[in-house]
Amino acid sequence: MATETMPLMKAINAGLRKALEEDPKTLLMGEDVGRLGGVFRVTDGLYKDFGEERVVDTPLAESGIVGTAIGLALRGYRPILEIQFDGFVYPAFDQITTQLAKMHARALGKLRMPVTIRMPYGGGIGSVEHHSESPEAYFAHTAGLRVVSPSDSSDAYWMLQQAVRSDDPVLYLEPKRRYWQKGALDTAAEPSIGLHQARVHRPFEGDAPADLTLIAYGPMVKTCLDAAAAAAAEGRRLEVVDLRSISPIDFDTVQACVEASGRALVVHEAPVFGAIGGEVAARITERCFYSLEAPVLRVGGYHAPYPPAKAEEEYLPGVDRVLEAVDRSMAY
Repeated sequence: MATETMPLMKAINAGLRKALEEDPKTLLMGEDVGRLGGVFRVTDGLYKDFGEERVVDTPLAESGIVGTAIGLALRGYRPILEIQFDGFVYPAFDQITTQLAKMHARALGKLRMPVTIRMPYGGGIGSVEHHSESPEAYFAHTAGLRVVSPSDSSDAYWMLQQAVRSDDPVLYLEPKRRYWQKGALDTAAEPSIGLHQARVHRPFEGDAPADLTLIAYGPMVKTCLDAAAAAAAEGRRLEVVDLRSISPIDFDTVQACVEASGRALVVHEAPVFGAIGGEVAARITERCFYSLEAPVLRVGGYHAPYPPAKAEEEYLPGVDRVLEAVDRSMAY
């Protein structure tokens, strides 16, 4: 099959279709995922092709959705759940963190929990309260739970396959503001890297080390790539490390990049305080202390409730805020 160009949301749809075709024990559950095809139409067409026993419209009860999936996993199924919006996940928080993530260890390894939880997250769509959250740090802190986030169409497809095949529970975070971003996808190929490996983008020519390493995941990868392109016009070489996995994190790749560049900037949509960026910055300081030319800086959302839609562009990190932090780092 030739490489296709498709939006990220279509790549997820193709990934779900592939997972349902490969294993009759795989099923899809969530609010409006069936007849409606999801509020973003990510699951469009799957109900028609696989039927109501494989694509299940659930009640509006997130705790019940996850609890049911745990029971199905115990009976040999591989459920894929959809939490309709990031801000709706909190009623299921107890089920995810104290049951789903703990059962493997609680059973001394005798039980597996092959549950994939899909969740659109982040802002940028002009929505109302509870529809633009970035709750990834809550779940990355939970031992026993894998947390990943694709940033392009190819990763959206292949990381979903890898998540569904995992015997551990995986929180698969979908950057909703990038749903319509198009990218290349070859479904006949195999994934080039593992589910928890980072990918390095070096959008500048030559073999010289980067001047600074930008570290991001999910929706902020494109923002960082745009910032790197803008910096290249001024003669600065910025590389972008797409973490892809938030728990576990591929710190070996991060370390190799930062040791070469000597400068690091971590970027995410979530508020900076208590977020993933703090863990990444701390690990870089521990591992790369003698290579650093400047403190590890962070750019993220403000430590405030997500604002109304008309103000979200002031809240979300953009290219200008990233480049301003680059300037601060390069000034050391």
